[in-house]
Amino acid sequence: MINWGILGTSFISGVMADAIAGVPGHQVYGVAGRSSANLAAFCQQHPTKHVFNDYAQIIADPEVDVIYIALPNHVHHEYILQAARAGKAILCEKSLSVDMEKTQIALAAIKEHKVFFLEGLMYLHHPLITELVAQLKSGVVGEVRSITARYGADIVKFVNPDSRGAIYNLGCYPASLIHLVMQLSYGEMANRYQIAANGRRGADTNIVETSALLTWPGLAVAHLHCVEDYGMFWDFSIQGSAGTLRIESNPWLPEVQGNVITVKPYEQPAQRIEISAEGDAFYYQVQAVGNALMQKQLEAKRPAVGLQDSLEIMQLLTEWESQALNFSDNFCH
Repeated sequence: MINWGILGTSFISGVMADAIAGVPGHQVYGVAGRSSANLAAFCQQHPTKHVFNDYAQIIADPEVDVIYIALPNHVHHEYILQAARAGKAILCEKSLSVDMEKTQIALAAIKEHKVFFLEGLMYLHHPLITELVAQLKSGVVGEVRSITARYGADIVKFVNPDSRGAIYNLGCYPASLIHLVMQLSYGEMANRYQIAANGRRGADTNIVETSALLTWPGLAVAHLHCVEDYGMFWDFSIQGSAGTLRIESNPWLPEVQGNVITVKPYEQPAQRIEISAEGDAFYYQVQAVGNALMQKQLEAKRPAVGLQDSLEIMQLLTEWESQALNFSDNFCH
């Protein structure tokens, strides 16, 4: 039995608690929080044997195998450090951090203490993404030339202002999927991009909406967009030299049923591919952690993110934010 310790009592903590309980061989050993009322409400919905008022106590508990960090982005690195020093396997919610300095500190601690680490881009573990990878490798779209990736959700009233806005809360999803597609298509060239972005600040001064254009000179372009102060929508499509591919369902919240990819070679009929699954993305993420621990791996395998992938995605996110902030400062004030 793999025992999980959950840091935080947010909505996503509850989602993960349900996912852990639904995977054989895994259980929620305990949850830690700083609010007694929130802990009581969490445990009423997700019963667990052990409740902690101190994050350090659950991290130090010898019965805990995996620490799941479900706290705001800006403190992720603090608890990655603590968990790594305690020798725990770590699943940390996306985004890994909010700047490259904290990212480097966290990754260095993971490597130093030789612990398993996974950033919680849960959708990458789902069969929907396995099918996407298979379609790309089949050559149905030819060489990738253009990608469109957009994600929005009205979450601004729920997020911690210190988590630094839409790019780190939502933009990490389309950015990480673009990163995967370009890596599969062009290898190391995937990191040789130019970026230009605009941005709109919200009431907390963070970027609440932004679009970016990524260019790989002579290879491809990608259009990124995320927003966190109006309704949910998604859009992901690839245009290649031989055809197009579109994920019709939500690429970043795949479920048991209803997952659909459409591929269309140019001048030919479209093919609709429906992908069934045993569970949602969180279910498969828990499975991935368990499989890695059973095989004594320190990282998950692609299409999930390894340490280098997380580093490269954070580099993209921080560059995107810098461009968006500069635009906002220069043109919107």
